Amino acid sequence: MNRNGLYAVIAILLVAVVGFGIYTYQQQSRPGIEVRVDDGGLSINGNN
Repeated sequence: MNRNGLYAVIAILLVAVVGFGIYTYQQQSRPGIEVRVDDGGLSINGNN
């Protein structure tokens, strides 16, 4: 594999890692609610 091909593979992997990081961050910071029913009753919590 020549040097340009190696650089292309590294660039593609870097873009994939950055894209996955952005996707994960957006999923974690997404507003939502959690509803639980247990022995203590009904509990509703927002994740923000």
